[in-house]
Amino acid sequence: MSQIPAYTGRFAPTPSGYLHFGSLVAALASWLDARAVGGRWLLRMEDLDPPREMPGAQDAILRSLETYGLHWDGAVERQSARHDAYAAALETLLERGLAYPCSCSRKQLAGHDLYPGTCRELRRPRHDAAIRLRVPDAEYAFVDRVQGRFAQNLAREVGDFVIRRRDGLYAYQLAVVLDDAWQGVTDIVRGADLLDSTPRQLYLQELLGLPHPRYLHIPLLLQPDGHKLGKSYRSPPLPADRAPALLVRALRALGQQPPEALAGEPVAGVLDWGVRHWNVAAIARCTGLDEATLR
Repeated sequence: MSQIPAYTGRFAPTPSGYLHFGSLVAALASWLDARAVGGRWLLRMEDLDPPREMPGAQDAILRSLETYGLHWDGAVERQSARHDAYAAALETLLERGLAYPCSCSRKQLAGHDLYPGTCRELRRPRHDAAIRLRVPDAEYAFVDRVQGRFAQNLAREVGDFVIRRRDGLYAYQLAVVLDDAWQGVTDIVRGADLLDSTPRQLYLQELLGLPHPRYLHIPLLLQPDGHKLGKSYRSPPLPADRAPALLVRALRALGQQPPEALAGEPVAGVLDWGVRHWNVAAIARCTGLDEATLR
C-alpha cells in the first residue's frame, strides 16, 4: 500500500439534523480514501446558518461518528469561529472590485434563471445588501476522480453569485474555500450534489491565491420518491446497534464488495476490511448529468 503522508481529507457536516445513512456513506468514503493512503482525516462543523441548526445536532453527529468508528484527527473546527477570516476575504474582494453589494429582493429576481446583473455597476451601499461575486465569461473545469471532466461557464451557467447573504451570514461557497485552504485539505470527497459548486470554488481559489484540492464526488442516495436522502426530508438517524451492518451496506453503496459475513464483525473489523480493499474505481459514475458539462 502506497503511503502519501501529505494527504489531508475532511468531513464537513451541516448540523441541521442527525447523521443519516446518506451522510454516513459520504463520511465513510472520505475516511477510507484518507486512511487507505495513511492520510489525515479532519472534521469541520459547517454551522454557518444558526436558524437552520437543530439543537443538539452537533453532539449527536460526533457521537454517531465515534460509534461507527470514524475517528478524526485533531480538534473539531467550526465555521462559526471563522467569521473574522471570512470578513477579511470579503473586504479584499470588495476592495479589488471583484464583488459588489446587491439589494435585489427575491421578488425582483423571480423569473430569472441567472442573476441578471441589476446591481453590478450601481455602487449600492453595503448596508442591507447581499454581496455578490463578479464572474467572468469563462469556463472553469476540473477532472473529478470518479465523474471525469466537469466544466461550467460561470457567466452563462451560474451568474454573479452571493458570498455574503443580505442578513449578514456568509455563504457556503466563500467559507468552504477559505476553510479547506486554512486546514490544508488536499482531497475533498463529497456528494455529487456539490459537483456543480466546484467551478465556483475553483474561481474563488484563483482569486484568493489558494491551492486547488483534488475532488471526488460520489453518487447521491435517493429515496423512493426520488428525493435525496438527507436531513431536509427527515431521514432517520443512524442506530447505534446496527453499526457493522450499516457500514457494510455503505461499502456496497460505494461499489465495494464486502463479504456477507463481514456484517457480523465488530465495527473495527468492517473498517479494517474497507481500508485494505478500498477501490475508488468501483464507485459508480453519476447518471442524468448534462453531457455538455460532464464528459
